Amino acid sequence: MATGGVVRMSRAEPGVLPADLELDPTARAFYLDVVAQGGWVKSAEVRPADRPALVRLLELGLVRGLPGGTFYSAVSPRAYLGRAAWTLRRRAAGLLQQAEELPAALDELAQAYDGAPRWIDRTGTVETVQDRDSIRHRIAQLVADAETEILTAQPGGDRPPDHLAWAMAQDVPFLRAGGAMRTLYQPVARTDPATSAYAAAVAPYGARIRVLDEDFQRMLIFDRLVAVIPASADMGSAAFVCDPTAVEMLVELFERDWRRAERVAWGAPHMIPDNCTVTHRIARLLAGGLSRRGIAARLGLSERTVAGHLARLREEYDAETLFQLGWLMRGTGERGGPGAERDAEAG
Repeated sequence: MATGGVVRMSRAEPGVLPADLELDPTARAFYLDVVAQGGWVKSAEVRPADRPALVRLLELGLVRGLPGGTFYSAVSPRAYLGRAAWTLRRRAAGLLQQAEELPAALDELAQAYDGAPRWIDRTGTVETVQDRDSIRHRIAQLVADAETEILTAQPGGDRPPDHLAWAMAQDVPFLRAGGAMRTLYQPVARTDPATSAYAAAVAPYGARIRVLDEDFQRMLIFDRLVAVIPASADMGSAAFVCDPTAVEMLVELFERDWRRAERVAWGAPHMIPDNCTVTHRIARLLAGGLSRRGIAARLGLSERTVAGHLARLREEYDAETLFQLGWLMRGTGERGGPGAERDAEAG
């Protein structure tokens, strides 16, 4: 220790330990240096670079300032350990007491929340909501109120990144608190970077996400008490269902689809995108007479995504219009999608 100016450092209040008891490497090294020098050090011998470490040791109580403030003496770690353990036990008892008192402290707020006019009476009603912002708000409320389980079926899978970020902020705390969450996507989810990243991020917390290559009902079910389903083809309105029988039927529908769905190792380097399956589904629906908007609504895709797939199909079939493309594809979609007739002719 190089000689420096006299340093006066006040010790923490006797008997009080800081909230953080971690001993950083610098403070540890300084303590060992003091012990190697005989267990004490003069203030005048403390280098400026060692002052933060000395302050930290004084806070922890591993170094004690002697009367006059000109000497500092190392404290036995065993003696420190006893005091630290007692302090931690006292803090733990205090936290347990806070946990016991917290419900009473929040009772007034809970009563106000429960007594506020509710947007739906959970006694068997169904309410249709038209405004998208209101739908998001009410779904956010349901997520926040969910206690045990959230089931979601999301046909399509190319959800906007901002929606997925919003979902992530809600889903992770729910999963950390012990909630169970299962989600169904269609194979297009594998090709969407944002959706794949979301699935890979929530999976370690216990979320289970599968893909199902067939049409299924879009729905969200919370604690098997409330279900949310589309109330219009353009997804501009939603029905909030609380009828126990109806919710039970939707749960059974979800479980049936879940059993047929495919497990996916989200985030694994060997996960193979499935563009072909999405194109085949679009081909089948177009051949069945659906418009671009109808296909987007059926698959849960954006019209822009569907337009991209249709552009590739038009190029492959050399079709000038969607009507011509649909005509050329009649009878081909169910046998494996674009090129099936030509493959049959070639084989």
